[in-house]
Amino acid sequence: MIHRKTRWALAPWRTEDDEKAKELAAALNLPPLVARLLVGRGYADPPSAERFLRGGHELFHDPYLLLGMKEAVERIRLAAERNEKIRIYGDYDADGVSSTSLLVHLFRALGLDFDYYIPHRALEGYGLNRAAIGLAAADGVGLIVTVDTGISAFDEIEYAKEAGIDVVVTDHHEPPDNIPKAVAVVNPKQKNCLYPFKGLAGVGVAFKLAHALLGRPPLEWTDIVSLGTIADLMPLTDENRIMVRYGLDRLRRHAPTGFRALAEAGGMELAAMTSTTVAFGIAPRINAAGRLDHAKRAVELLTTDDYDQAILTALSLDNLNKERQRVVDSIVKEAEQQWSAKCEAAEAKGEEPPPVIVLAGEGWNVGVIGIVASKLLERNYRPVIILGIDEATGMCKGSARSIDGYDLHAALTACDELLDHYGGHQAAAGMSLHRDRLEPFEKRLGELAAEWLTDEDWVPKTAVDLACSVSEATIETIDELSLLEPFGMGNPSPRLLFQGAELADRRTIGKESKHLKLALGGGRRLLDGIGFGMGQLAEGLKPGCRIDAIGELSINEWNGQRKPQLHLHDLHYDPEGEASFPEREQFGLIYQHLRKLGRAPLRGLTERLAKQSGLSGGTVQLIIDVFEELQFIELRDGVMASVPSPQKKDLSASARYREAKQSFEESHSAALRLK
Repeated sequence: MIHRKTRWALAPWRTEDDEKAKELAAALNLPPLVARLLVGRGYADPPSAERFLRGGHELFHDPYLLLGMKEAVERIRLAAERNEKIRIYGDYDADGVSSTSLLVHLFRALGLDFDYYIPHRALEGYGLNRAAIGLAAADGVGLIVTVDTGISAFDEIEYAKEAGIDVVVTDHHEPPDNIPKAVAVVNPKQKNCLYPFKGLAGVGVAFKLAHALLGRPPLEWTDIVSLGTIADLMPLTDENRIMVRYGLDRLRRHAPTGFRALAEAGGMELAAMTSTTVAFGIAPRINAAGRLDHAKRAVELLTTDDYDQAILTALSLDNLNKERQRVVDSIVKEAEQQWSAKCEAAEAKGEEPPPVIVLAGEGWNVGVIGIVASKLLERNYRPVIILGIDEATGMCKGSARSIDGYDLHAALTACDELLDHYGGHQAAAGMSLHRDRLEPFEKRLGELAAEWLTDEDWVPKTAVDLACSVSEATIETIDELSLLEPFGMGNPSPRLLFQGAELADRRTIGKESKHLKLALGGGRRLLDGIGFGMGQLAEGLKPGCRIDAIGELSINEWNGQRKPQLHLHDLHYDPEGEASFPEREQFGLIYQHLRKLGRAPLRGLTERLAKQSGLSGGTVQLIIDVFEELQFIELRDGVMASVPSPQKKDLSASARYREAKQSFEESHSAALRLK
């Protein structure tokens, strides 16, 4: 038996969706698989699918729909009339660097008197600070325009006003209760802001400011927008999708000086630039400046036309990125040792390890602790907070990453009295506090985890778009999948389920046989699969057996040949081929279908759900019985109706569930004894 490593969450699919997919495929001349993916992602009619696939700048929203945009434009134009000195105030991450760089290009084009300022991550920390405002006043600055920061700087902006400086805030982070009393605040997430798309990155908000000031969308700067949007993990939907698509096309065809230099320094091929290349190639090198040195070096790179200067800067950023990798590896090793010690201490007391990982160390570089947190999250799958301690003051600066179901911003808000500063969103956040408060901080975070999370939440989940067959995985179809690009947050690369696929061959490849290579299908139609780091599974697989596998399709090009390939994420194999008791994700899958239906005739319901889910009719009927007992659904007068807001209950609260599971375990044990 090879068990799946994660919970497979297959997207709901209704019978009527089949017809919609057929109509979409015919109307837009798409392969059936691509049409089904579009329907599954909410683009079920030809007009919406056409806008998603081919929409351009004509679909951009009016920038003046952003609350505060009119006032921001008027104040900047007034500064231009007065020949007033303006200072752009940015952030040190890739989004902040991108936002700052875009406004540098904009203010140059407008002929303004300006400069820019980005705080030093380690020496000043995030956001506006009084010392920087004092420097601005001393330099004769009359207007500060923030980018990717400022929404929480209430006191600092009051201080700026006292110093005779007006402030225009452009930001995209979650607004606090007290919005700064700036000349203008532009943030799509503000209350009463009618802007229809709330997912803009900081650089996206800066782009909309440029759009308003120029009277046209500045497509020539979409390469910078694509960098900040992808790096800040913003959803690649709506305007973001369009801006990033334009930006990637510009990088492939007419990359500006800085990007050309960075690609050369990092060994990247601009002609093949994708959102993945930006995320894992360009963004880390831009971020390295702010993490280990100063972010102004990255701004210089993105705003210069001098290639000689650009290549020197790009090479230095590439070296900084390599140093960043070494620093991260060192801290990860120390953090893992700390975590192991905590787990061992808990075990010695007969307790479970803390539900939230909170680790702190003196000398840990605060510029890279977010990366460290991400790595520990990946290895342990629980919320992680990594903090660097200032030995002299005892103050800790931390960075957090979370799992589904645990809202970091809400958790930090609940710990407000323990924190000096905090900010962020559901999945990532930052905070500062004194080391004396670390123990109660960890305890409170753990209490919230126990309150918010169920048993299922502690198991990683893999979202699966569709079930499909090996015969559908053709080169033509995979080529058409590129129409769905750019992929990223909100529009991930499609993950597909191949259910009961015949295994034609399997072998290990790579150093120390670390990787697994499969051939799926029968006859002449085969699909190669590659599972990185999965080589140990080869011994448990036999040619001719049937497996369930999920992964992403791509084209493998080698020696002039092009072949379909599946990048494996996970697989499941039952060597005995015997029936198994349904797992929790299968209960969840059927529940999604039932909630989607709302009400449906009981007649034929079991068979219909079995066909949609790939489960047996008996398994589906058991799940329906359990849900009825738990009052998740009601069965009355030949009709199934899902309960709108059912009381949260564990499956084990159902007697039917417990009896069926016990019966299965007893019969399974008996079968093993007979063998």
